[in-house]
Amino acid sequence: MEFRDLKKQYQVLKDQIDEKVQNVCAGAHYISGPEVKELEKELADYVGVKHCITCANGTDALTLALKAWGIGKGNAVFVPDFTFFSSGECPAAEGATCVFVDVDERTYNLDAKKLEEAILRVKKEGKYTPKVVVAVDLFGLPADYDAIKPICEKYNLLLLEDGAQGFGGELHGAKACSFGDIATTSFFPAKPLGCYGDGGAIFTDNDEWAALLRSYAVHGKAGDDKYNNIRLGLNSRLDTIQAAILQIKLKAFKDYEVKDINRVAECYNEEFRVAGLDKKIVVPVFMDGYTSSWAQYTIQLPETIDRAKLQESLKKEGIPSMVYYMKPMHLQGAFADTDSAIADCPVTEKLCKTVLSLPLHPYMEAKDVTFVVEKVKENI
Repeated sequence: MEFRDLKKQYQVLKDQIDEKVQNVCAGAHYISGPEVKELEKELADYVGVKHCITCANGTDALTLALKAWGIGKGNAVFVPDFTFFSSGECPAAEGATCVFVDVDERTYNLDAKKLEEAILRVKKEGKYTPKVVVAVDLFGLPADYDAIKPICEKYNLLLLEDGAQGFGGELHGAKACSFGDIATTSFFPAKPLGCYGDGGAIFTDNDEWAALLRSYAVHGKAGDDKYNNIRLGLNSRLDTIQAAILQIKLKAFKDYEVKDINRVAECYNEEFRVAGLDKKIVVPVFMDGYTSSWAQYTIQLPETIDRAKLQESLKKEGIPSMVYYMKPMHLQGAFADTDSAIADCPVTEKLCKTVLSLPLHPYMEAKDVTFVVEKVKENI
């Protein structure tokens, strides 16, 4: 059993992908070929924003957004404590100070009440200037933008939507990556929409920021002249072959993959209910007004369960599992002995000890879900 069955997906899309890749090879436009611009338009149209700028990966996407805003030393950037490292790594690498904020125990996303408390604390202390809120759409579910956006407006903060796991999710019919002043995503292979290597994209409605993002992504170029460099930037482009692959995968994603992966997630919840485990473990929540793109199907185990032992038992049955994430951001070694290490995030600390992600993908069959649930039940 595959955790995220990219092999099966390729077999389904093989003829179309192979033809697209062969066309790129025949044309030999490997960098900034026409497929890149075509994909950017398709992505912008899908998300519902004016500009999409592709780049080399999701981490670069975050960095480019922060550069476009001039974020740096003396600035406070508010980041969920329960997330992948790059959400905090990128602001810190620009010289800003991350203020880690606890998350909601059921959605895993930024707790809006805790966010406002953290903003007020930083303003009162006066050591850093609050500038940006990084809201992560964790595991495929959009963050609580109904609550987060008014807070950003109230305190005049920029909202950076980290949609690396959220692409394809929805809130009130609006697509993930449309909620931030700037939004980013990742096309890492295992993401909801992934390529066959690294890739990322940035979304915004702001013309000035879009121009800056394109400049910073190619060595700080001036307009279309890559040999006239007016600022220090990055070398961060999406390869043409990856763009071509994403064009095929985006169509499948829109046509049926989001729908099918939601069907599988619903099947998991029902199987856990029938097995009588929904009272022992915490299953993912389906929220009114929200659609998840299900980057992960994550349960919470009782604290009395030996998670590592359960994982080993599942592995013996051919069932892979993963832990996202084992350590809070504020306890990461990179932030040791900094102000970022000071955080009150008990929910995150509990989640890091109890979460477990199970196999999930759009091509998963009901019998496989039943098998996974049976084996979890045998070991709880």
